[in-house]
Parts: sequence; C-alpha cells; structure tokens
Amino acid sequence: MTNANMIWPDRVTICEVGLRDGLQNEKKILHVEEKLQLLDAVVQSGIKIVEIGSFVHPKAVPQMADTEEVARRMKRVDGVEYRVLVPNLKGLERAHAVGLTKVKLTVSVSESHCINNFNQTPLEMIRGFIPCVEYAAKHNIKISGALSSAWGCAFEGKISVQQIEKIVNEYLQLGITELSLSDATGMANPRQIYEIGSHMMEKFPQVKWVLHLHNTRGMAIGNIVAGLQAGFTTFDGAFAGLGGCPYIPGASGNIATEDVIHMLHEMGIDTGVDLEKAMATARMTEAIVEHQGQSAVLRGGRCEDLTRKKAQHQNNK
Repeated sequence: MTNANMIWPDRVTICEVGLRDGLQNEKKILHVEEKLQLLDAVVQSGIKIVEIGSFVHPKAVPQMADTEEVARRMKRVDGVEYRVLVPNLKGLERAHAVGLTKVKLTVSVSESHCINNFNQTPLEMIRGFIPCVEYAAKHNIKISGALSSAWGCAFEGKISVQQIEKIVNEYLQLGITELSLSDATGMANPRQIYEIGSHMMEKFPQVKWVLHLHNTRGMAIGNIVAGLQAGFTTFDGAFAGLGGCPYIPGASGNIATEDVIHMLHEMGIDTGVDLEKAMATARMTEAIVEHQGQSAVLRGGRCEDLTRKKAQHQNNK
C-alpha cells in the first residue's frame, strides 16, 4: 500500500563525484586541462559539492596521479566545496599542501573485503584514521567518512544492520559526523534502502547522511526514490554515469548526475542545478572519454522536450 501522505523534500543537494569515482575506472587517462574543463562545467551548472580526485598511490590508480596539479590550477568559486578522497595521513598531508580543506576517508563495511584487500578488519582500518583526525583538527580541515559496500559485498552478500552500526559508531567516536552509505557493488534494492536508511536516520540523528549509488543492476534510480522516502537529502552522482569499481568484477558506473537531477525536477524537488548545463557537461564527458556513458536522459531527452516536440508537431499540422 502506498503512503498518500508522503512528504517529499523541497530541495536536495547533489554532489558530483565524476572527477574521482567516474574517471578512476576509465581506460583513457585525462589530461589536467580536460579535468579542469569538466570541473568548470560542473560548477557552472550550479553544483556546490565536487569531489575533484583522490590522493592514492599513482601506481594503484594512475587516473588520479595528477590530482595535486588539478587542485593547484583549478578556479575556486566561493560557496563551492572541493574535496578529495584520502586513504591515510600521507594523502591528507598532500591535500593540505595544495590548500584543500575537505577530505573523505573510506572503509569497507565488509570484514571479508577488508581482510582480503588490506589485511585489516574495518575497525582496525578506522582506528588507523586517528592520526588523520588529529592532523585535520590542527589544520582546520573537515573530514567526512564513507562506508563502502554498506548495502552488499561481493564476498559476504548482504551486510547486517549491526555491522553498519558498528562502523558508524567508530566514525562517531572520531568526531566524524558526515557519513556516506555507499553501494559500490550495485547490490542495493529500494526496500533495503528505505528500511535500513530509515533506521539509520532514527538511530543516528546527529549524522549528516549521504547516499552513494551505483547502477550495476539498474536499481539506482529506484533507490534514490527510496532514499528520499527514508529521509536522505544529499546524493552523489557522476556525469554521464561514468565509474564502476576497479576491485569489483562487473561493477558499472555511478548513477548519472543528470538522471538524478531530471527525476527530481520532474518530481518538483529543487536541486539548485541547471539541468541543461548538467546534460551539456555529460555530453562533454562522453566526447572526452570517447565513449557513451550510461545516462538515460541523454539518450531519451528530458520529459519536457518530448511534450514540446509533440506540441510543435500539432501546431504545424
């Protein structure tokens, strides 16, 4: 039974992660000039939070090897949050050296995934973030946290609510209260998003929650709706639906930023983003990476375009 009294939010926040999570899985490694061109287009569309790259080892993710140069050369617009993903203290120090004041730390919620890839448990990894928190406090750097594979793991399948809560509590003990629940494997479904998301909202009201979704099995747009119903008002997306995960076989891209914006605007929910400009950014992205992305609205056009064409056709009769 549907809830006729569902109250939708008036406005949501979109964070563009294409420059990091989108490009890190591309075979073509972009030049700094191309990244700066995309970054400028993203900001001009009205998006206020942008993940510009990551400070991981260049041998591990060569697509991100020039993030420092991007940070040095980018035009910084007042009111826009520029952040990077950092894996450890060294990455945080590199971010500070180029004047960035927002970073994101991430840990997989899955015990098996962490042990197989990092030879540490999730709790051990988070406790390893203590030097980062201390450094950030001294240098006025804000930290957000991500819970990767929160909605499902290639090793373990579904992740228990108790395991997610355990990781959230560890982040909170470090004073990190902005947390992203990430579906890197693309295993989440709308009912799961709603039930677990609602539970997390109620249990941890002090947390600023972010929903990060991949569209591997075509459920991401439905998961956005379920996220809205659960109370999420901040969502990550990647231009043209680029991305995936280098460590997860078969993982496809993030949900396309322009698809999310289009759906929200059709629902009467404001994003503060110019959809036409967001779509132009996605088209530019496809031209630069030299292949089509996974954007539905680029393929089919906006709903209003369809009705306008029909009206024009009738007027021409």
